[in-house]
Parts: sequence; structure tokens; C-alpha cells
Amino acid sequence: MEQVLTLVVRVEKNARPAQTDALETAARAVLAILADERSVGEGEWAEAMHTWQDDRIRKVVRRARGAEWRRAEALPGITVHGSTAEVRVFPPVPLDAVPKDLAKLQVTGTDFEDPSELPGVAADEPVLWINPGLEMSSGKAMAQCGHGAHLTWLALPAARRKEWVAADFALAVRTATPERWQQLLRSGLPVVQDAGFTEVAPGSRTVIAAHPLLTR
Repeated sequence: MEQVLTLVVRVEKNARPAQTDALETAARAVLAILADERSVGEGEWAEAMHTWQDDRIRKVVRRARGAEWRRAEALPGITVHGSTAEVRVFPPVPLDAVPKDLAKLQVTGTDFEDPSELPGVAADEPVLWINPGLEMSSGKAMAQCGHGAHLTWLALPAARRKEWVAADFALAVRTATPERWQQLLRSGLPVVQDAGFTEVAPGSRTVIAAHPLLTR
């Protein structure tokens, strides 16, 4: 049976996360659960993680506030903090077995904004580049960035993964220019190709992951 990994972003009424910080924090949350000791070897989440990754690595982003967030935090998972965003990631479960306190959280309507212009990225900084030709809600983009981080993790050898863990999964998310996007498509870097369940057409290329450790 198909498995789903749930991410929940905290969205309080008067404290909404910034768009790019939410995307980056979601990507780091996916990396955090992939690297967690409970997800490997004989860990308590290992079997679920293996089953999920052997099929489509489906991710769903939901939003919570107040008591909803506190109930979500009480469930087994990992909370990752950005500068404005909090995202909790939960081990994958079958689609019909998502815990009630997560299943009732809303998926739609998750849209954020960046309060100011984003800084440039360093030459040695991992970057998840978003397709400039697609319109995606913040929740959808968070899931796609999670996919991009996941594909990067799978492409890295063990030693390079350890370097990334030591750097606390440092990464940036930016929207590519049309010209850069075409260059990236020819680069051979990991590309997220969406199944098209929501918002975009099946087969849409949503994110390309550029990580300097892939080319060392």
C-alpha cells in the first residue's frame, strides 16, 4: 500500500512564516528524518522509511496552529526550526492510516510571502531551484523542495551525507530565471518530476537540486 510522509507547518494567526524560509525549513525537515538514527538500521522508523522509499516518495504538507500544533507536536516526529518557520515531519504511514490529529489538518490555503528581497547564494551553497514557469501554492512548493532535498540525499555518498549533517543541512531555495532553468535542465542534476496529483500537470519538472558535494 502506498505510504505518505506528512509535514506540518506552524501557521499562527499573527505569526506566519516567510515563504522562502518555509520552503528551506521543509527541505531540511525531510533531510532530518532521513538522517535520524530511528530511520536507519534497526531503528523504530526504519521499516516504514524503507517501505515508503521503495515506492513513490509521496509527501503532503498540512498547516496547524494553536491546539492543533500542540497535538501534532505530541505525535512521534521531528520539529525543525527556521528563522520564521517551524515544520514538524512525521514518519511515513499508509494513506489510510494517517493519525487523526494530522489527517484533519488542512492542506489547501497555505500561501506565504517573503517580506523583502532575498540575498544571493554562495558558490558553494546547496540550492534547490524552483521552476519559474509553474504556479504553486506554498504548501505544494514545500513538498516539492522536500522532494528535491530527498533526491539530493539519495545521490550523495555516505561521506558527503555526513558533511551535510555536520552543516545542519544548510541549503537555499530560489526561483530560477528562465535562462538558468534551461541550463539546469541540461546539467544532469537531480530533477523532481511531479506525479500531478495536485496543482501541476503530471510530469511537470518542479525543482532541480544543485549541491556542490555532488560534483567533488
